[in-house]
Amino acid sequence: MKILSRLFRWRMRRSTKERLHERGMTLIEIMVVVAIIGLMMGGVGVYAYGRWKKAQLGRAKADINNLKAALQQYGLDNKGDCPKDLKDLYDQKLINHEPKDPWGQSFIFKCPGEHDTELGDIVSTGPDRKEGTADDIKSWEE
Repeated sequence: MKILSRLFRWRMRRSTKERLHERGMTLIEIMVVVAIIGLMMGGVGVYAYGRWKKAQLGRAKADINNLKAALQQYGLDNKGDCPKDLKDLYDQKLINHEPKDPWGQSFIFKCPGEHDTELGDIVSTGPDRKEGTADDIKSWEE
C-alpha cells in the first residue's frame, strides 16, 4: 500500500511540462493513422467504382426498355409506322429527354429491325463506345 501511495505522489509531483510532452503524438503516429485512413478510402473507392459500373449497365438496360415502350406507343399513335429516329419520340413527348446512354452516346436505332421487326432494334454501344463489340447492350438480348 505504501508503494502505491509513493508512486501516486511521485506521479503528481512531475512537472506540467513533462505531462504535456506525454500528451502529444509523434509524427510517425500521425503518418500511420493517415496511411490507415488512406487504405480504407482506397478500398471503399474500388468497391464504389465497381458498383457504379454495374449501375450504368442497369440504367442502359432500363433506358432501352423505356424506349421500347415508347416505340409501342408511337406505333399506336401513328398507325404502326416506325419513327425515323429516336428523337421523334422526344418530339412527340413520349419520352422526357433526348435518348442518350449512360456513357453519353446516342442509342443506335434501326426500324424495322433485323431482330425485332415489330418495334425495331435498339443498341447501346456500351462503355467502350464502339459498335459491334462484346459490351454492346441490345434490345433483343434481355
